[in-house]
Amino acid sequence: MLTSSAKSIAQPVVCTGVGLHSGTAVQVTLVPETDLGRGRYFVRTDLPDPAIIPAQVSQVGETVLSTELVAAAGTERGTVRTVEHLLAALVSHGVKAVRIEVDGPELPLLDGSAEGWCGAIATAGLISLSPQPVETSPPHISEPQWIYDGDVAALPSPTLRFSYGIEFQEAPIGKQWHSWTPVEFGANGDDFLHAIGKARTFGLARQIEQLRQAGLIRGGTLDNALVCDEERWLNPPLRFENEPVRHKILDLVGDLSLIGTIPQAHYVAFKASHRLHVALAKAIATPL
Repeated sequence: MLTSSAKSIAQPVVCTGVGLHSGTAVQVTLVPETDLGRGRYFVRTDLPDPAIIPAQVSQVGETVLSTELVAAAGTERGTVRTVEHLLAALVSHGVKAVRIEVDGPELPLLDGSAEGWCGAIATAGLISLSPQPVETSPPHISEPQWIYDGDVAALPSPTLRFSYGIEFQEAPIGKQWHSWTPVEFGANGDDFLHAIGKARTFGLARQIEQLRQAGLIRGGTLDNALVCDEERWLNPPLRFENEPVRHKILDLVGDLSLIGTIPQAHYVAFKASHRLHVALAKAIATPL
């Protein structure tokens, strides 16, 4: 197959909002990066000596209700949290190199989906970094990779595919499965946006107070997250009938992007989490 060229954004673009867990206002600036060797990376501009934080699976810190990255060894410690939605938008558009400047410890949640990030990428425009006119094969999974501490796997497949299942006692969610095969992953983000990227994060009314007491979801509102009780959604309408499970695929894509290039495989997850997504990414990145 003919691979699409690696890309960066064409010009800087700014996004502002509130962090899901910190509840604090933050500004993010996406800046063009022409050095493919540097790849996708974050810069904490609010620190005295701005910390460089590579978007690599080796830099993952906490994975409770979001994915956190930690600065590379040998630099001032710095972290950035809730990176998965932006990273999913970037990888779906083929952006392999970009400098992401952030003036706080967490990216803004925006509306709870990746739609705002996709819009920012569209506003910035894209540039090709390394045209590849020869036929090459994308990286692929040749042997099944399983994480037995939960249900998540990467299986050999002739196409790239993501399948996810969730199950909750709340009737509005219940049991949901969704499978998505990208039309042209990394070449055109429109398919990602309309199939997966618009799906918002979701929460359960019965857990809100407990999570806030634990210092989490301080920035969560009915404007940036779907919330349901046992019987109904508190802030309808949904963008998709199965919006929650589609959002889980969004999270999975963002977490797997920390490998670098997501290998061709059928990724399957059931009742998984950021911790399991990252465990699978690490298993793929460092095979035995």
